Amino acid sequence: MTILSQLAAMRSYFETGITKPYAFRKQQLLLLKQAVTAHEEEIYAALYADLKKSKEECWVTENGFFLAELNDTINHLRQWMSHESVRTNLLNLPSNSYILREPLGITLIIGPWNYPFQLLFTPLIGAIAAGNCVVLKPSEFAPATSAVMQKIIEATFPKEYVLYVPGDGAAVIPEMMNHFTFDHVFYTGSTAVGKLIYKMAAERLVPVTLELGGKSPCVVEQDANINIAAKRIVMTKFSNAGQMCVAPDYVLVHVSQKDALVKAMKEKIIEFFGARAEECDHYGRLVNTKQFDRVAAYLTQGKVLHGGRQNRSDLFIEPTLLDQVNPEAAVMKEEIFGPVLPILTFSTPDEAKAIIAQNPNPLAFYVFTSSSAKETFWLDAIPAGGACVNNASWHLTNPSLPFGGRGFSGTGAYHGKYSFDTFSHKKAVMRTPTWFDPSIKYPPLKGKLKLFKWIIR
Repeated sequence: MTILSQLAAMRSYFETGITKPYAFRKQQLLLLKQAVTAHEEEIYAALYADLKKSKEECWVTENGFFLAELNDTINHLRQWMSHESVRTNLLNLPSNSYILREPLGITLIIGPWNYPFQLLFTPLIGAIAAGNCVVLKPSEFAPATSAVMQKIIEATFPKEYVLYVPGDGAAVIPEMMNHFTFDHVFYTGSTAVGKLIYKMAAERLVPVTLELGGKSPCVVEQDANINIAAKRIVMTKFSNAGQMCVAPDYVLVHVSQKDALVKAMKEKIIEFFGARAEECDHYGRLVNTKQFDRVAAYLTQGKVLHGGRQNRSDLFIEPTLLDQVNPEAAVMKEEIFGPVLPILTFSTPDEAKAIIAQNPNPLAFYVFTSSSAKETFWLDAIPAGGACVNNASWHLTNPSLPFGGRGFSGTGAYHGKYSFDTFSHKKAVMRTPTWFDPSIKYPPLKGKLKLFKWIIR
């Protein structure tokens, strides 16, 4: 059976209406939870094979993260599906108005390799909850995790409901998108590939959600708690060996605090990962030699303050702090996506803003300060997909907050109810009674202008 015939079968399945009832949606979410829980150890093993992630890191950032979001969705699904009543204006009284959320139809979710399980299966929660059929395209660069996910999906759902499509994305995705009209495409990955997805979707006027990346800046103000800033920046930046779309991409520290921050960050790196991070059982690796070579090249673009050791055969790059970086260097123009953190200084907010403006609309923005006035200033000054104050990256773990970018860092948002809304259409409904039908609404209209001006205003 060809991929296009499988997609046609999905369309027929969706049009039966079987995916729409609350009972059906909840049951599929429960089946998904049961399957993922049953394969917990296999997921751990696969993520270790692909990225050398420890079980603890997997739980926080992959399957545990996913299950927390799934539980939240199951608990709130009936409420989210309920009609949302809205006010009715004077012109339309005594009608009543509400918003009905209906499924979009056949949705395509394309996942990346850095969090190959979580970033494919978390949007799947929203698509199922909203009543859609789903095509899942995993990254081919995390083959062990892809194989486990395929096992889970194909043992849990019929292919006309959830279809798992592995393979080379450059071949598989155009084959589907250029010959079949999806009702929504959800893509997580690089900006360069996101542009290609956007173009293909535009040819068929298919709406998209693009979760991309960018250079997320981290400002450390003069009044910041340096010890806390160092701990939280280091913990997040070097998680998954820096292969995180919301990791701090570079630090802008007030010149008066640079030495103190660097000293504290060096201490935290050793405290968290040891003096030899390659021997640490919870420090990851680069996903492949292509990514290793790209990240390793950044090490020559500044002075290494800490780290810098590497082993290509092991795909290992030590947690590295980089100083004396030219703002025009590639390491400051491209998303690093690895365990290299440039440290830059500023004396005035305008200096920091000028550096950030070279890569506008980052996916995330972080500021460390003990001043509410500076907090307000920085949150207002830097447009970004999301932000943390005195923290980094953890905003994405709260399902009550939307997660998404703007501009080159993405379009649209998800997590929690925002995922449900992303995969739903908001249908406007107005119900009008027949017992009241004033003649003023009907022609002839001559002589009614004054009354119209009073009603429609």
